[in-house]
Amino acid sequence: MNEGMSGRLAGKIAVVRGGASGIGEGIVRRFCEEGAEVLLADIDVAMGNEVASNCGATFIHLDVGKESAWQHLESTVRSNYRRLDVMVNNAGVVSALDITQVSVADWDRLMNINLRGMMLGCQTAISLMRDHPAGESGSIINMASSTSYLAIPDVAYTTSKAGVVGLTKSVAVHCANEGFNVRCNSIHPGATLTAILKTAIEQMPEVEEACKRMSPLNRMGTVEEVAAMAVFLASDEASFCTGGQYAVEGGTVSQHPRM
Repeated sequence: MNEGMSGRLAGKIAVVRGGASGIGEGIVRRFCEEGAEVLLADIDVAMGNEVASNCGATFIHLDVGKESAWQHLESTVRSNYRRLDVMVNNAGVVSALDITQVSVADWDRLMNINLRGMMLGCQTAISLMRDHPAGESGSIINMASSTSYLAIPDVAYTTSKAGVVGLTKSVAVHCANEGFNVRCNSIHPGATLTAILKTAIEQMPEVEEACKRMSPLNRMGTVEEVAAMAVFLASDEASFCTGGQYAVEGGTVSQHPRM
């Protein structure tokens, strides 16, 4: 645990899917710093192993759209840890295709990763979390987007992120109604300065100012700021938070477009 960290997740078992890069990587690193035992689940074996070895996590290969892959993950968690405290459903892709361009194959590929994979992640998490001993709880954190509120032309991506809101709320109320001590919330990042975005800015410097203008704060968010919200929702401090939408987007969706 790094100096200055409080150990807010000490003793917790967490799975972070899509943890090999970007926001997912930031969450893996912060969870490890806060004392959690983290399984980094990703399809990228090389990057996943590298990040895991650097921060003390354990890598597990996961193709999020395949039910058999989730069954393998569940079996691994049961065998090695006997429980799960936190599931972060983070993996996602974009298509950059509008409604006139998108094909059925494009649509299905994106939905398979962004929405079907998240549904399977929620199912797996509930299966592992609902058997907790009395007094313990589980937290499911679904990564959505500011596009859950405000659409962009990328029709499959926008639809998938709006779908995350419905999925999250449905899971939250189901768990509450069934008496499962399992919470489910969504995080909604805006323009966030990931390594991929940094590369894009190097190639097209004008992208940086365009991204900054998206927020009234006139800057992009950082991976660390999104990870901080994930820590809160994963921790016992968020014990009365379920079905919520937590925006980390610098006020992007709050301000009317300026003249």
